[in-house]
Amino acid sequence: MANQHEKNKVWFITGASRGFGRVWTEAVLKRGDLVAATARQLSSITDLKEKYGENVLTLELDVTNHDQVKTVIAQAYDHFGRLDIVLNNAGYSLVGTIEEASADDVRALYETNVHGPLAVIKAALPFLRKQGYGHILGTSSNLGHVTMPVIGYYCSSKWAFEAIHESLAAEVKAFGISVTIIEPGAYATEFGSQESLKFAAGLDIYADFKAQFIESLKTLERGNPDATPQAIFKIVDSENPPLRFHLGSHNLPWVREAYAERLATWEAWDDLSSSAQG
Repeated sequence: MANQHEKNKVWFITGASRGFGRVWTEAVLKRGDLVAATARQLSSITDLKEKYGENVLTLELDVTNHDQVKTVIAQAYDHFGRLDIVLNNAGYSLVGTIEEASADDVRALYETNVHGPLAVIKAALPFLRKQGYGHILGTSSNLGHVTMPVIGYYCSSKWAFEAIHESLAAEVKAFGISVTIIEPGAYATEFGSQESLKFAAGLDIYADFKAQFIESLKTLERGNPDATPQAIFKIVDSENPPLRFHLGSHNLPWVREAYAERLATWEAWDDLSSSAQG
């Protein structure tokens, strides 16, 4: 069922205090839509209330607190009477090689990047089903398809994020609910700031490799976050939104090359693969 509320959509946005979350929350409000904006520190988004008045409901939310997630989603639904778009945007990156990062480091990353969004989705679905429509958006990354060293665990969290959303899309389609995975490339957001990065304890043997990798990131051409909202609006206003959407111009060539390499490897070893079928 198409969303009958073409104007003044109601958004629920996590991680609204900075980065894409902040840019998109402000753009949504400027467009005249309504937003339940959430952040771990309520003080980081109180200015939205001053600027946009009753069009915004600001709520404190740590996505790793699943009881709080349920309460806040219900508050947002009760306040606005519906939820058109649920945008999972909260997340961070863990910097460290596969050997360096501790099990606790990895668990904490997955709590925020995977289990947190899942808690939001699970809390929202009964409301979306009840109203017979809705659009779940998840901020992934081009690193949901390709990987880089030193942030391999972050990449893995996005691969998990992608798989979960792909399965979800098939499961909720019959309820009139759409799912879109937003896959940004490199952008000049605060994602590289200390608040959005956690560092694993280092091993000396990787010090040079990591220094070279971090230096190489400085040469990446970064997109302008302020150029992104119109693309997001086109996605949410579409009758048939895509399951996956690359944000930025650099993703497709990189993903195309990665998949070409994978296919070439699988094909090169296919005789051996087939021999193991029995």
